[in-house]
Amino acid sequence: MMTDELDNLVSMTRALGQPELDYVIIGEGNTSQRIDSETFWVKASGRQMQTIDRSGFVAMRFKPLLDLLDNPPNSAAQVQQVMMDARTEASASNRPSVEATFHAVLLADCGARVIAHTHPVAVNQVMCSSRAEQFAHHRLFPDDVVLCGPESVFVPYTDPGLPLAIAIRERVRAFTERYGEPPKTILMANHGLIALAQTHEEALNITAMAVKAAAIFMGACAIGEPVFMAEADVLHIHRRPDEIYRRGLFAASPRA
Repeated sequence: MMTDELDNLVSMTRALGQPELDYVIIGEGNTSQRIDSETFWVKASGRQMQTIDRSGFVAMRFKPLLDLLDNPPNSAAQVQQVMMDARTEASASNRPSVEATFHAVLLADCGARVIAHTHPVAVNQVMCSSRAEQFAHHRLFPDDVVLCGPESVFVPYTDPGLPLAIAIRERVRAFTERYGEPPKTILMANHGLIALAQTHEEALNITAMAVKAAAIFMGACAIGEPVFMAEADVLHIHRRPDEIYRRGLFAASPRA
């Protein structure tokens, strides 16, 4: 069973790495998946998503990484040592992604089973602009709400690694307190996108919809001011039983 799950994670990661999608190039991006209550897989540092195989993932223990967020060491070298020691197989040659800490906190705190972090060109055109936060906090069309949630968590630029994980945790907790549920998307200024999902298919669908939303936002800005959905309409769509049903189908079924 675990073998099949790792193969599915490999397949999802390769799908996100397809060059024609413009989600990532070279060694960009990373993905992860919960194994059980104590461990998870995360992409190894420097591995390319397009060509990754089973050897490109590292099994990690949650607890040492979560402890890092509560008690940050004084040096980057200490952080790196804790991350290496958190591998379930000390003899493994792969080094976990520097962003393994935010994968750990999102999988542990948000009930997510799969995390997909990418740097889509369309999304980063917005994230590298003065309108980044505006885009994160508003929705333009119903299916953006259905797949990506009532709004995205927005994180100002923060140094990747442990500082970013701490910043993400703080803002995700505020979002969860406001909405009574964790986010589906996190947008990081000058950096990229994180999709939180229960299945590999849901992670792919959330990523695709976030990229479409960014393209529509840029088009709306190019011909005038974007006209956002009202908050009441966003919450209505988010909570409609028929849309909740569709959301479940999008998580479970291959995209048409």
